[in-house]
Amino acid sequence: MHLGEPLAQDGESNLFPSITHQVIVMCNRYTPPALLDIEREWALGRQNPARWWDEVLYPRGTGPFIRRARDAVGYERELVVGQWGLIPWFAKEPKLKYPTNNARSEELADKASYKHPWACGQRCIIPAADFDEPNWESGKNVWWRFRRADGAPWGLAGLWNTWTDKSTGEVVESYTMILGAPTVTQ
Repeated sequence: MHLGEPLAQDGESNLFPSITHQVIVMCNRYTPPALLDIEREWALGRQNPARWWDEVLYPRGTGPFIRRARDAVGYERELVVGQWGLIPWFAKEPKLKYPTNNARSEELADKASYKHPWACGQRCIIPAADFDEPNWESGKNVWWRFRRADGAPWGLAGLWNTWTDKSTGEVVESYTMILGAPTVTQ
């Protein structure tokens, strides 16, 4: 179920309950929740430092994701901050010439950028307070905002990767959203 609302000209949102259909293509803008909401929703505890990510995220922005703690014996979770746009192991630099912020679920096992993290089980949860999608029904782009009716954060599916620059040793965390095929509901 998706509840969408068009964004008003001033950037505020208005409730728009008379949706007859919507095409969800891919996410290119979203808002992470507050740190306390992330800690509460995913029971992360208070081991996390103050918020250190972008207020509104666009591809290649810095955002939070939750993964299984790397050095944990059990299934503890950790909050990590990285680039929204997965940097594959074979990349020569972190800024790619192609977008990797969204990964189609049917291509995860085969696409070079995603198959290694997929095979290694590097799944993550991407916390989001809301996300925006373009709607072209009128012939013009109108951004629609989607959020949960109860106000709780979304937990979007994702993959993560850690990339190391071979020349400098710099380590960069990154992630991508996993999306299903576009759907139309009427």
